[in-house]
Amino acid sequence: MIGYVTLGTNDIGRAASFYDELLTVIGAGRFMEAETFIAWAVGPGQPALSVTRPYDGNPATVGNGVMVALAVDSNDKVDMLHAKAMELGGVDEGAPGDRGNGFYAGYFRDLDGNKLNAFCMASPE
Repeated sequence: MIGYVTLGTNDIGRAASFYDELLTVIGAGRFMEAETFIAWAVGPGQPALSVTRPYDGNPATVGNGVMVALAVDSNDKVDMLHAKAMELGGVDEGAPGDRGNGFYAGYFRDLDGNKLNAFCMASPE
């Protein structure tokens, strides 16, 4: 149902470097960009993540209660994505682990303070 998510940034170059490296862990790459935004996806027609300078010209701020969840296909990828975010200067918001009911997730903030998580749902047995 989600087509794309946009996160605000005050430094497009810094955000681009962070997400270029982070999203390679899950096979995503840039598919669209302009002077004011960049978008990444794992393939055509797949949901995308983008960063942008706010259209209104005001500084980007973090939305309280807003979080972007990145679905991956294994707990190992959750671990790798979280570790990569930490390596790139992200802030830990909850180490990877089982959160119950087959939901495995790790939480972090990017360099602009936006909150994300990587998660994997266990297959029903």
